[in-house]
Amino acid sequence: MIVPRILAEIRWRIVFLLLAIAGFGLVVLYSAAGGSMRPWAASQGTRLIAFLIMALVLSRFPERFWKAIAFPSWAVLVFLLLLIDAVGAVAGGAQRWLDLGIIRLQPSEMMKLSVVLTLARFYDLLPASETRRLTAIWPAALFIGVPFVLVMLQPDLGTSLMIVFGGVVTAFLAGLPLRLFLGAAAGVAALLPIAFTMMHDYQRNRVLIFLDPESDPLGTGYHISQSKIAIGSGGLFGKGFLNGTQSHLDYLPEGHTDFVFATMAEEWGLAGGLFLIGGFLALMWWALRVALRADSRFGRLTAGGLSATIFFYVAINLMMVMGLAPVVGIPLPMVSFGGSAMMTMMIVVGILMSIDRSSRMRPAY
Repeated sequence: MIVPRILAEIRWRIVFLLLAIAGFGLVVLYSAAGGSMRPWAASQGTRLIAFLIMALVLSRFPERFWKAIAFPSWAVLVFLLLLIDAVGAVAGGAQRWLDLGIIRLQPSEMMKLSVVLTLARFYDLLPASETRRLTAIWPAALFIGVPFVLVMLQPDLGTSLMIVFGGVVTAFLAGLPLRLFLGAAAGVAALLPIAFTMMHDYQRNRVLIFLDPESDPLGTGYHISQSKIAIGSGGLFGKGFLNGTQSHLDYLPEGHTDFVFATMAEEWGLAGGLFLIGGFLALMWWALRVALRADSRFGRLTAGGLSATIFFYVAINLMMVMGLAPVVGIPLPMVSFGGSAMMTMMIVVGILMSIDRSSRMRPAY
């Protein structure tokens, strides 16, 4: 009796949606490797199965579990981010990982979710009448600002921006006054020239290339130039499976990770792009419905903040590969090769399923 009940409580439409998005991603990785399951598609498929099972397990946790771990998880992850500065593994000029032998742990990925959970719990405990006072503002600034600074020092601009975005959306949904966000935005805009001078050379180059993509087409702007060529050459229905030239002839760098959407668009065209975008929009629509249906303040804020995390992941990657945003190293979750983004997305889905299940099981009075 227990197993049928568990199976009946699973949101199978969401499971099939995830499998459709990630399955299409496996097809793209198979093609990017020249029609081979190795080195990318096979290991990505293994991760998909493992992380999907993990998401279903997390969906069984009650909402009170996420409340209980909110503050402790933030503290532990801050400690791990500090530890990275001392003993973290270096790769690609960045120090972002803790090498545990079996796996490489990237605490900043988990911090994206922890900031949302922490702020949701903080505002859940704070009386609604206090949300317009200073006591509602400075703790939020602390919960967002500390990890933002630590991740920026790694350096990892993309992840640090995701931490801020998820936290700010959660705080806004909690009822903080709009004028506070407008004032903060104006302050950030005023500080941009100073921030630009403090960036690493490669980060400044990315911003300059974004503003003038043709200034260095064979150097710093090579990635985005080749990405645009790949996407544009795909047309409506693409060149056909295994018939991409930009990726197969190695013109498109990182065609299996950050620029996987360009690899896909060259072979599957606008039709493939609309399929992926439609899949992610359906996932975000479900996440927003979970937020609207949640019958607790913590559930609403958590689901709303996690919905924003999904949006930021997808929107920034697509804007990045199309030249509408600077290259900040954010992959397309469940499609780009790599375990970190897929694990984060599956945890997000697991938490959303947990909140949805808790709301449905809570008796109505």
